[in-house]
Amino acid sequence: MDLPNPEVLPAGHCYPSLGTRALEAGIMRFSVPPSISRHSAMASEPRGNGGPNPRSEGSGGGMESSKDSSRCSSPGPDPERHERLREKMRRRMESGDKWFSLEFFPPRTAQAAVNLISRFDQMGAGGPLFIDVTWHPAGDPGSDKETSSMTIASTAVNYCGLETMLHMTCCQQSQEQITGHLHKARRLGLKNILALRGDPVGEQWEEEEGCFRYATDLVKLIRSEFGDYFDICVAGYPKGHPDAESLEDDLEHLKEKVDAGADFVITQLFFEADTFFHFLQACSRVGVTCPVLPGIFPIQGYHSLRQLVKLSKLEVPQKIRDVIEPIKDNDDAICNYGIDHAVSLCQELLASGLVPGLHFYTLNRRMATTEVLKRLGMWAEDPRRPLPWAVSAHPKRREEDVRPIFWASRPKSYIYRTQDWDEFPNGRWGHSSSPAFGELKDYYLFYLTSKAPREELLKMWGEELTSEESVFEVFVHYLSGEPNQSGCPVTCLPWNDEPLAAETSLMKEELLRVNRRGILTINSQPNINGKPSSDPVVGWGPSGGYVFQKAYLEFFTSRDTVGALLQVLKKYEQRVNYHIVDVKGENITNAPELQPNAVTWGIFPGREIIQPTVVDPVSFMFWKDEAFALWVEKWGKLYAEESPSRMIIQHIHDNYFLVNLVDNEFPLDNCLWQVVEDTFQLLHRPGTRRDRLRDPVP
Repeated sequence: MDLPNPEVLPAGHCYPSLGTRALEAGIMRFSVPPSISRHSAMASEPRGNGGPNPRSEGSGGGMESSKDSSRCSSPGPDPERHERLREKMRRRMESGDKWFSLEFFPPRTAQAAVNLISRFDQMGAGGPLFIDVTWHPAGDPGSDKETSSMTIASTAVNYCGLETMLHMTCCQQSQEQITGHLHKARRLGLKNILALRGDPVGEQWEEEEGCFRYATDLVKLIRSEFGDYFDICVAGYPKGHPDAESLEDDLEHLKEKVDAGADFVITQLFFEADTFFHFLQACSRVGVTCPVLPGIFPIQGYHSLRQLVKLSKLEVPQKIRDVIEPIKDNDDAICNYGIDHAVSLCQELLASGLVPGLHFYTLNRRMATTEVLKRLGMWAEDPRRPLPWAVSAHPKRREEDVRPIFWASRPKSYIYRTQDWDEFPNGRWGHSSSPAFGELKDYYLFYLTSKAPREELLKMWGEELTSEESVFEVFVHYLSGEPNQSGCPVTCLPWNDEPLAAETSLMKEELLRVNRRGILTINSQPNINGKPSSDPVVGWGPSGGYVFQKAYLEFFTSRDTVGALLQVLKKYEQRVNYHIVDVKGENITNAPELQPNAVTWGIFPGREIIQPTVVDPVSFMFWKDEAFALWVEKWGKLYAEESPSRMIIQHIHDNYFLVNLVDNEFPLDNCLWQVVEDTFQLLHRPGTRRDRLRDPVP
């Protein structure tokens, strides 16, 4: 007998019998109690059941970090996470390994800030030793505005995982103001400062009472107030500072800055290698022995060159002007020349053996600098990751090496929601009675919002939705990479703003098949049994290791499908762990005693086993709030209220379940696809009654 068409449930309707019958059958059912507090402690369990140790709400600022904690049992897979910038430089110099760094400036608008954070992710993939962010006094640089220097720099550290240096100027600011900025920088995880005098507000320099006059004063303040916490960089001027009486006079000021506590020097841009070599010799004569990094500016346009030269008061060599003037209206030609010139300049610098690294002034652009680095062989994009998830560079997170899998595609959200933790899981997650996840109320924080504007999202996700099946198609096009009916590729979803992970290709056909049928996957991983850590698709961690994964599948699906799924799962009770929850918290799981389940681990020479990813039942309840809310906040609100499209998204939000499945038998073929296939066979078996599936456990 044919089944009737699925009935459309009114928004908010729920069948209470689903969880009740599961409880009667002995399947565990729980909800996070309202008594859970962000101050609740967690019990530490032996390794293998891994979990967050006691942590309390707080700023996490000051000199303390998790490195000082006795619970940090083993080093993480990436030793550079434990080194300060000057230590990284020293190690690279001793090994002869050249490096590069990148400079950016704060944008003027919120959308430009979103684009810049995306640029950090793109250019961070090439392996810069650090980046730096300039200080714009006119842009309220120390504020919490999304376009401020402080916010952009702290975002690079915390959410992009980049070693970051913040420029800071001291002119027209009192010692109290500067000290306040430095305390805030430390609290936000910034530990490198480029100390500058800054430019006068008017044409002429006017000394103000109570304000610093020289960068030397700023270096001294940092050392006297903060000791050795910050690594300090200062600026060098190969032709001498425009306000200096002579190059010799300026070199004496540079020596004073270094003697006051500066760790290294970055030079202003220059156009000829001999200019830098002469400067190095002059530095040596006056006793400046710290690393001196050349500032490289790939010429990218006629007007940007003129503006930069005007600001820096530099002279462009005549031979460069002779090339540029005839092509000044051809941006492509100038950019190509600028790349060729920068490559030649860098090759001469590196060949001298006097240059340990190169510092690039990017003007917030990617193409020219990236091309120069690729031609130099310094763009070291490595598909192997230090951990399976994006790390943060905040000092207090340097020991962190375990996270719940649920935020795999939203690492910036996870970092935001755990920013007040004082300690982070290292080596194990443990029995988690209450992870203290912060609320995620503002889905439009600039580092969490989609890079795509609203108009583009509508083209990808549908100007108008006509049914739940039209939502299924969006997921299918995201997975397939094929354009939708409007001819637009779907490059993101509310739960994933990035391209698909490489390992998704290993199960692409299976994912396409289940999404077409209403299993709307938002997270998944294949089972892996001892692949080399150098594997370009699933590898992570140091060389010479082996990585392992349990198959994992996380998806939204309808109540009818969940009813059939629960009946099928009884056949897989000993093999598959599952967790099923709706937006209101109706919740079914067979996780034993709410223990976390390690689903990714690695074995490396000379180290303990690292298990960086777990499925934690309690964390899942915090994640589900975010996962369900994204339907409405990111997708539903693209449409007018009461519109059919908005109602379809709202219906899915109100009535679908969020499910995660783990196949514990990682050496065997992944059984989760068969679980889903059995579910659909039961769902569509002739004679099956849907009301029985909604009361699935007799």
